[in-house]
Amino acid sequence: MTEWLQDPEFWKYISIPFIASLIGWVTNWLAIKLTFYPLEFVGIRPFFGWQGIIPSKARKVAAISVDATLSKISTVRGIFEQIGPEVLACHIVETVTPRIQEYVDELMLNEHPTLWENLPVSVRERVYERVRKKTPTLVENLLDDVSHNIEELFNLKQVVTDQLTEDKQLLNRIFLECGHKEFKFIINSGAWMGFIFGLIQMGVWYFFQSGWVLPIAGLIVGFATNWIALNVIFRPLNPIAIGPYKLHGLFLQRQKEVTASFCNIIAHEILTTSNIINALLTGHNAERTKNMVKKHIKPIVDDSAGLMKPLTQIAIGPKHFAKLKQHVGNKAVEISAGTFNDSAFNNDRAEVVKNIMREKMEKLSSEEFQELLRPCFQEDEIKLILVGAALGFAAGLVQLIFIFGSAN
Repeated sequence: MTEWLQDPEFWKYISIPFIASLIGWVTNWLAIKLTFYPLEFVGIRPFFGWQGIIPSKARKVAAISVDATLSKISTVRGIFEQIGPEVLACHIVETVTPRIQEYVDELMLNEHPTLWENLPVSVRERVYERVRKKTPTLVENLLDDVSHNIEELFNLKQVVTDQLTEDKQLLNRIFLECGHKEFKFIINSGAWMGFIFGLIQMGVWYFFQSGWVLPIAGLIVGFATNWIALNVIFRPLNPIAIGPYKLHGLFLQRQKEVTASFCNIIAHEILTTSNIINALLTGHNAERTKNMVKKHIKPIVDDSAGLMKPLTQIAIGPKHFAKLKQHVGNKAVEISAGTFNDSAFNNDRAEVVKNIMREKMEKLSSEEFQELLRPCFQEDEIKLILVGAALGFAAGLVQLIFIFGSAN
């Protein structure tokens, strides 16, 4: 026994499973890193360099995730109703009303300063009061109109996909936060599975000390550890009872926990009230939304102008009065966009949306739920496995040359 311990060859054999364990850990760690980073292509296009698999296919992966999960737990109309048009109306009125005089003065002094400054104070006060009284009804009618047309004004899939494509870091975060335990398992499993394969590799090497054994064994370790880890996460799809034990995909076992993380990110960082309003006013159908705002604002301009109609006709004429209406409409759009920059209000509405979405998502079947994380690997699953195999082969070759000192 003492002779064995003093024999360098003994320690070389003993090192095989430990090195295989290291190979398994490193290849799996690197596979995860290569999945998400770098965010942008580094190197010389098209062949010499790398971009994280998820960032490189951000739009496709985001679209798949939306189709597979978000579209099954909510709709545009559902989200808007959860936020609550009546709550939005109250918030707008409460935010805008204290500044009515400021808004009216700013608009009139920019457009027709002489007319506005020469109006009697009593007339201006009556204009302010008219606008204040009309605002709640105007806002209520506007949001009712938006609510009835929300599906035409707001494309849920497009808005979410566009945001995640533009913000690749956020797209990565969704996968990394939802699947953090699974990714940790993949990395750590590479170590212990590599050790097990290494024991087999050690036995093979003892009987067949051919130059191809260690590199090929390293290739198998790199390939197998990645393949097994990826499959254990999602398989078996449905629980299988074996005596007192239950086999179920690791990710699928955490449905409630993952749902909480996913819905929190979606509600608080993507489908926030401010983001939805911004998309309505600047997105693909923004012109239609803006026209809707202007349509509802025009009656209040006509009503307020009625107090000073003779002066208005003489001072600015019908053509300029029509232009004034247009400017009032533009100002209303600007005010609408800025009304929802209140973080407390956004968080309050986000919590409501999150809780409703979470309740629905927890009820998804395993087949539906796995699609939240599956696209992360599915796009280039074979590429990740082959990268692990290539790294394992290289490590086996290094082991052969530098530890056993030969390339027989």
